Amino acid sequence: MTIGGLAAAVVLGAVIGALARLIVPGRPTMPVWLLMGAGVVAAFAGTGLVHVFGLGDGGWSPWEILFQIVLAAAGVCLVAAFWPERTRRTP
Repeated sequence: MTIGGLAAAVVLGAVIGALARLIVPGRPTMPVWLLMGAGVVAAFAGTGLVHVFGLGDGGWSPWEILFQIVLAAAGVCLVAAFWPERTRRTP
C-alpha cells in the first residue's frame, strides 16, 4: 500500500465513521476523534473481509463499502456502550 492509498483509507475511514454515527440511534456521547478512529479501523477490517471472502476484484466494490459501514456501525455501538457519559458542569 502506498502513502497515498493509506491517506485515502484514513480519509475514507473518517467518512465511514461519520456515516455510522448517523445510522446508530441515540445521542452521541463519544468524541469525534474516537468516532473517526472506529471508522478507520472498520474501513481496514471491511477491506480485509472482502478480500478474505473473495468478493472484491481489486478495484472499487459495493461489498467493500457495505462491509465497512456495517462494521463501523457495530464499532460505534460497541464504543458507545463502553464510553462513559459526559457530565455537565453547572456553574
